[in-house]
Amino acid sequence: MKPRICVLDEDERSRLHRQAIRILEEAGVCFPSEMALDALTAAGALVDREEGRVRISEAMVSKALSLCPKKVFFGARDPGQAFTLPGGPSAWNLDGCGVFTFDLAAGKRRTALLSDVEAAAKVFDAIGPGTLAWPPVSPDDVPAGPRSLVSTAAMYRNTSKHVMDEVKTREEVPYVMALAAVLAGGPDQVKARAMYSATYCTVSPLTHDRSMLEATMDLSRFHAPILVYPTPASGTTGPASLFSNVALAVAEALSTIVLLQSHTPGCPLIMGAAMGAVDGRTGAFSYGMAETALQLMAMGEMCGWYQMPSFIAGGTTDAMMPGIQATFEKMLTAIPLVLEGVGMINGMGLLECGMTLSLEQMVLDGQMALALKGFSPQEGPEERASGQLWLGQGGADPLQQAHRAVEEILAQDQRLPMDGTMEKALDEVLAEGRAKLGRPGD
Repeated sequence: MKPRICVLDEDERSRLHRQAIRILEEAGVCFPSEMALDALTAAGALVDREEGRVRISEAMVSKALSLCPKKVFFGARDPGQAFTLPGGPSAWNLDGCGVFTFDLAAGKRRTALLSDVEAAAKVFDAIGPGTLAWPPVSPDDVPAGPRSLVSTAAMYRNTSKHVMDEVKTREEVPYVMALAAVLAGGPDQVKARAMYSATYCTVSPLTHDRSMLEATMDLSRFHAPILVYPTPASGTTGPASLFSNVALAVAEALSTIVLLQSHTPGCPLIMGAAMGAVDGRTGAFSYGMAETALQLMAMGEMCGWYQMPSFIAGGTTDAMMPGIQATFEKMLTAIPLVLEGVGMINGMGLLECGMTLSLEQMVLDGQMALALKGFSPQEGPEERASGQLWLGQGGADPLQQAHRAVEEILAQDQRLPMDGTMEKALDEVLAEGRAKLGRPGD
């Protein structure tokens, strides 16, 4: 095995931990939820209910970390696509939460639609290195209430790989778990097959969103894998110092781990981050600069230091259209994570700080992932040589080749179509979810 590269030495990791603990013990974290405050009070935290502020001790952190499973299983509709974190070379996922789609044929971006979610899932299904599919855009043509539920179902129908999303309200959880039960073969198989996972993002600095927090607490009862994902940006929602911003992210992640393990001991959690930096001249958030890569790399090392499965934003870019700038920036933020041995790298397919989906860039990102595979600490040159690095060969424009690849994939039949019984069961869950989750004005 090749040696890993590191941006922190052992003393610096220990110092980051101490800084995070100091934040938790002295400054505390805001939990605007009686449900969360009750769980943390029972766990022994110092709770100020008037402010909603909680101070968490190092002993509570150590106990929570000891309860976290060291390996987390992710099931898939195609059992051959199931995987475990950590589990070998860095895996890649289809990034989530964009709002636009870059239409290469039209040469411009537009508002994202449900058809974009479906197309993205189908293209991602054909990309070898991709293992986890997250609805990459929020479809504007679906009402806000059931939007996550509808997007999740669209992913299930168009990919055979594992599906991740977010639960934003407690009302969504039963319907999302009903979808997972359909895919798993019944409610009694949901925990074992782990067909669905969710991301939970903290609100920097040092607070949580009540609705999403309580929904995620409910979800933890089903033992669905949950990604704990702080997103502070150095210079705005976090300190300007890169080291201090990482300490903030660690503190926010640990506060979530303590809460969820207090609420549901032993629930499967993954630790990660999607941090960025701010351009000091313009105030604009940047996802593709070197400072972003340094912070993400440090966070990946802290996940390993805590012996937690890791899921780190990488392959990120500020570019507004697919092509060479996007690919170079994605390489810049991905290579350190691959060399470091991060479990999952989050970044395929999205541009413009994660706001815009590009199917062509998703294909280019898949080729980048193949090219980087041999640099993993778990693999050598022979594995790298086995990848199909076909883009750019023969002098053709790689972006145009990627466009043709997208057209070919979308023209093909679904690789693993659902049977009629499963389709009908999904439709029944969606029909009820659309009716019950819709809000006035949607």
